[in-house]
Amino acid sequence: MRIATWNVNSLKARLGRVERWLEMFEPDVLCLQETKLADEAFPAMTFEALGYDSFHHGEGRWNGVAIVSRLGIEDPIAGFGDGGRPDVDARIAWATCGGVRIASCYVPNGRALNHDHYQYKLAWLDRLAADLDGQCVPSDDIVVCGDFNIAPEDRDVYDPAEFTMQTHTSEPERARIAALQEWGLVDVFREHHSDARLYSWWDYRGGNFHKKKGMRIDLLMTSRSVADTTDVALVDRNERKGPKDDPPSDHAPVLIDGNH
Repeated sequence: MRIATWNVNSLKARLGRVERWLEMFEPDVLCLQETKLADEAFPAMTFEALGYDSFHHGEGRWNGVAIVSRLGIEDPIAGFGDGGRPDVDARIAWATCGGVRIASCYVPNGRALNHDHYQYKLAWLDRLAADLDGQCVPSDDIVVCGDFNIAPEDRDVYDPAEFTMQTHTSEPERARIAALQEWGLVDVFREHHSDARLYSWWDYRGGNFHKKKGMRIDLLMTSRSVADTTDVALVDRNERKGPKDDPPSDHAPVLIDGNH
């Protein structure tokens, strides 16, 4: 089963790229973040023509997440599935695809450690953990993936000293990733690349991509049953390249493949 996650930073701007990528890599499931579309504007027919069902949770100009699957979509949930107050943003969608419970997540950025958005981020991650625990048990087949806006370890950023007292690397944020792992999820990409400094996001500014100044913040957190059947985990770094008339997202797709 081949599963990928990709923050496309506007699906309207990158739809052609996404279509080509689907045709080339043929994932069974692709989770998208930052679609920046309302539900009625989501190009479901485009994905259907390629053989994919889709489920989108959007709000228009900002945020937005989707699950695109050629294994069917069952029990979809827009937002958290805990029955609580709806999130103020469209940041998570759940669905079961081919027997695997999947969440496409766009975790809040946090902005700065002294910003209200940082507290929203920590609360959002706590709610994600509770929602996961309410829907699943660790022995289930689970993939919680997306743009986490957190680099789990120092080796996931190009220079840890550059991120002192900043979001994405703070101890409380990393503790939330650790809590998901303690529950039973696995950072499956890191299991396949234990020592490598491989990134999934590079700032558009300053030529950071070419300078290899990136961060690994797009994660596929899976249950052990999924991790143990994963043979390949990769970042499609080539998709971060492109001309000005076909501009790339600032994120690259991350993919896992196995015999599940």
